[in-house]
Amino acid sequence: MITGMALVCVNVLDMDEARDFYVGKLGFEIDIDQVQDGFHWMVVHAPAQPEVPLMLVLPNPPVVDGDVAKQLRSLVATGHLSVGAFATQDCWASYRDLRARGVEFIEEPEERFYGIDAAFRDPFGNHWRLTQRKPIVTPPR
Repeated sequence: MITGMALVCVNVLDMDEARDFYVGKLGFEIDIDQVQDGFHWMVVHAPAQPEVPLMLVLPNPPVVDGDVAKQLRSLVATGHLSVGAFATQDCWASYRDLRARGVEFIEEPEERFYGIDAAFRDPFGNHWRLTQRKPIVTPPR
């Protein structure tokens, strides 16, 4: 039985730039940052959610072969590998804070049926959402 998410993999194009963005700008914490057998392992997590780490990976050999790596890098750079959404309690406050840290948003916060939502990309092109969910109301039985 699946009990939840254990790890989310995100393709990046440069580990130093990834560290600067995910740790320096988004405020994530580093769990692992080492090179082993030619593979650079970097695992980070949001401070309030260490149980759901992000593994930042370079789409290069030895993980994937040269042709596939080239295709993946192209898809990342054009934003075609949408990653997901980060949760926030206050989308407008997080938006202002992240913009002040240099995060470039492609959509300002907007009220939607599920909450308040904004969009940004990491330096490589990965598309992220920033979402403040509305409380889920269970209908009476």
